[in-house]
Amino acid sequence: MKNILTLLLAFFSTMALAQVQKGDLLIKNGTVLTVTNGTLENTDVLIRDGKISRIGKGLRAPRGVESVDATGKFVMPGIIDAHSHIAGSAINEGTSQVTAEVSMEDVVNPLDVSIYRALAGGVTSIHLMHGSANVIGGQNETMKLRYGTTNPDDLRFEGAPRTIKFALGENPTRGGRSRGIQPQSRMGVENMLRNSFTQAVAYRKKWDAYNADKSARKVAPEYDLRMQTLVDIMNGDVLVHCHSYRADEIYMLMKVFSDFGIPKLTFQHANEAYKVAPELAAFGASASVFADWWAYKLEVYYSTAYNAAILTENGVTTSINSDSGELIRHLFHEAAKTQKYGNLSDDQALALITLNPAKQLGIDNRVGSIEVGKDADIAIFDGHPLSVYAVPLMTFVDGVKYFDKSIDKGDVRLYINPESSIEEVMIYDRHDDHRCLEGANVLSLEELFSNKK
Repeated sequence: MKNILTLLLAFFSTMALAQVQKGDLLIKNGTVLTVTNGTLENTDVLIRDGKISRIGKGLRAPRGVESVDATGKFVMPGIIDAHSHIAGSAINEGTSQVTAEVSMEDVVNPLDVSIYRALAGGVTSIHLMHGSANVIGGQNETMKLRYGTTNPDDLRFEGAPRTIKFALGENPTRGGRSRGIQPQSRMGVENMLRNSFTQAVAYRKKWDAYNADKSARKVAPEYDLRMQTLVDIMNGDVLVHCHSYRADEIYMLMKVFSDFGIPKLTFQHANEAYKVAPELAAFGASASVFADWWAYKLEVYYSTAYNAAILTENGVTTSINSDSGELIRHLFHEAAKTQKYGNLSDDQALALITLNPAKQLGIDNRVGSIEVGKDADIAIFDGHPLSVYAVPLMTFVDGVKYFDKSIDKGDVRLYINPESSIEEVMIYDRHDDHRCLEGANVLSLEELFSNKK
């Protein structure tokens, strides 16, 4: 019966994925920013069945294949956001500090207009993350922005490794105090991590013993999805992405992972990662950071706009993320800041939003650079994308055009009427308003004190 159910699930999954469109296209005469093989002037990119088929000069479009003239324009790999909360109808499962059994794949909202707005910024893939209310949160979902479908499965990045969200510091401890659950301190966070993985080791031993000897017809141990997910983490089958700020806590988690033999780790935000850059490189950990966000709360007071550059120069695979439905449209600007703060080269800066996040998500064999054989996830700009004046013109996912500025529809804009004047301009969106703690039931100080009366 179990095998039949597995086959049925595989069949219906295949049927769902069969609906995903794959395009054919020839992009002509563009300045191609490959990221891995330098800049190619006046170069063509041929796309067949959603894959990059040829790169060169003077390519001819096969019969029936549309051509796009990119003369004077810049062609780059689609931007990848390693930390996003768009397209999720829920963000946190806040009832426990360990919720490894839940998954963001269950709450994907394909109708979220933020997907279209991200495409308008040249973004083609995102990492839809669980929030940071828990020490060990839920599993994330890596997605391609195939906007226009009503089927959440169409957004799934087929074959992408599983990932999960962890969190250190103020977010889980403040949530613990407001909900009256453990842990409520930074030292308690480490203890919960160690206890959880110790329980997972015991769980794995029970199953290993059972699988090693079924001849006696022993009863299998009780299956526990939470424990099994932690076992998968220890086996390297689930990639951990951990909300973090302070250097001491970043170092702490690397020590915990070393003690339990966990090989893969990416720190999200990681504002003080520059302080432990050599240690991160030695462990093999990655960092996905902000370009210049800090001081929005005390634990992110000590930061620097040189963070990404310092990490890069120390050999740490580094990306720049948005954690915002607004900033996601400007990630190319965020990458450009590393040239002012750190003097990174064009390829290094572009890698922060293309190849490096792809590596952190385990999808760099498919996306992140313009190379033959990779998926045709591509953005075309009217100027160099590291220029403040650059404007995204077209965005393709699997060779299919999902954004075209020349035919941009008014009803998918931030403001309904593109000709209307804007009375209020939001210069800075407070980080507290973003979605990492949405649904976490975190009380304000006023609510906390009023409850104690």
